Amino acid sequence: MMKSHGVALGRMPLSERARYRAGRRRWLAALVAATSFLCAPLQAQDADWPNRTVTVVVPFAAGGNTDIMARIASQRLAEVFKQNFVVENRVGAGGAIAASYVAQAAPDGYTLFFAAAPQIAVLPQVQKVNYDPHKDFVPVSIFGTGPFILAISGAIPAKTIPEFVAYAKTRAISYGSGGIGSVGHLSGALFVARARLDAVHVPFRGGAPAMTALLGGQVEMYFGNAADIIPHVEGGKARVIGIAAEKRMRLLPDVPTVSETYPDFALSAWNGFLVPAKTPTTIVERLAREVIAITKDPAVIAQLTKLGIEPNGTTPQEAVAQIAREQPHFDVAIKAANLKPR
Repeated sequence: MMKSHGVALGRMPLSERARYRAGRRRWLAALVAATSFLCAPLQAQDADWPNRTVTVVVPFAAGGNTDIMARIASQRLAEVFKQNFVVENRVGAGGAIAASYVAQAAPDGYTLFFAAAPQIAVLPQVQKVNYDPHKDFVPVSIFGTGPFILAISGAIPAKTIPEFVAYAKTRAISYGSGGIGSVGHLSGALFVARARLDAVHVPFRGGAPAMTALLGGQVEMYFGNAADIIPHVEGGKARVIGIAAEKRMRLLPDVPTVSETYPDFALSAWNGFLVPAKTPTTIVERLAREVIAITKDPAVIAQLTKLGIEPNGTTPQEAVAQIAREQPHFDVAIKAANLKPR
């Protein structure tokens, strides 16, 4: 069986293999470019960074997982560097507004982007954006990954993925998401394609209304954040049957991954720090070291785990490699969702 970066290509249809290889080549090129940049000589003139307030741009509204992670990280960075790290929420266009703002910011280390996977892996492929995800940013460190979990209505008499698929094959069903092109949408579309279900996508304006629709029986399934779903499980209104990640969650160790039924099913909802291209290497490396240290702090690990977030803490090179490795999975999901450039 042919394998590439952990993905079993032999299990994929020929068309998906071609898309996977194309995505892999594109992101390997980005990996080479970023790695070359990060190996450049250190610049002594940036040794005093930061000597004033640093702005951390978040692409979503306050209160969500991305915002919470950004604030946890920013507070710790402020303590380490003895400077203010101020979170600024720039909302709109699925995060493209924030991404464009950071891409055009001065590459001096005073404007950081606490990005989410869609701004890099999805949006540039499905809508017109004013930035190039390959050329305009340098990854610093992936801070945490919030695996999306598959929840079904508690009224459905199914407790496992095979049981749910068998149930769904006997009728038309619908699945909710926090919006077109979101990780929840792509996860749902990919699941429907892999399970060969007849299902209708129902997009909502965020995860909260999508979850409300699941609880009310307006949709039968929903891929969402653990923090949004788990509080409703104990009451029996929702049931978690799968994790859309490469491995099981420490918060839900008894819940299998979707990959255990449908191999290579993994869409990483990562969040992490990016900076504008040409930001000095000294700054990138100093910031990465501290972010890695923060994600190893037991108190931070406890905070993130409670939210259903897996701490990461990668080097810049590891961040680039992870993004490159995961891009083909998003490419296949985008195709399954029938999303085309606008």
